[in-house]
Amino acid sequence: MMGMVHIYTGDGKGKTTAAVGLCTRAAGHGKKAAFYEFLKGAKTGEAKSLAALGVEFYCPVEREKFTWTMTEEEKAECRVRQADTLARAAAHMAEYDLVVLDEVLCAVNAGMLSLADVLRTVREKAPNTELVLTGRGAPEELIALADYVSVIEARKHPFADGARTAAREGVEY
Repeated sequence: MMGMVHIYTGDGKGKTTAAVGLCTRAAGHGKKAAFYEFLKGAKTGEAKSLAALGVEFYCPVEREKFTWTMTEEEKAECRVRQADTLARAAAHMAEYDLVVLDEVLCAVNAGMLSLADVLRTVREKAPNTELVLTGRGAPEELIALADYVSVIEARKHPFADGARTAAREGVEY
C-alpha cells in the first residue's frame, strides 16, 4: 500500500482528535502507528489512550509552556526539542504504517521548527507510511505535497465569545 500525506488544519477544534481517530482505526486493523507531539506536553488524554491501543507515543517534555510566555533561552531550548522530535520521527518513519506529527504546523508557524525541515520530512517519507500533519495555518508548500487536506473551521467556540472558559480535561486536552 502506498502511504499518503494528510493535513488537518484550520482554526476549529478537532485536528488532533481526527489524527487520534485515524490511529485508533489503524490500530484496530493491526497497523503499527506512532504519534509525535510538538509544542504540547505528555499529560494529554490522547497519550494514555494511544498507549493503551499500542500506538507509540513520543513527547519530549512533560509540559511545554506557550511560546509567547517563553524567555529567549526557553525558546532556543524549545527549538532544539522540536527539531529533535522531527528528526526522530523521520528516522523511524519506515517502522510504522501511520505516523502523526501533531501540532507540527503550529511549531513551524511559531518559529520553533523550520518549514524546510518539515518539507524535507514529507518529501522523504517512507513510501508505505501514511503521514499526518496537524495544526493551524498549513503553509501552501505543504498543502501542495499533501494527498488529503481537511480544513476544520470554527463557526462557534466558547473562547470567541470572550467567555474565557478554561481548557477542559478530556475535551480540549
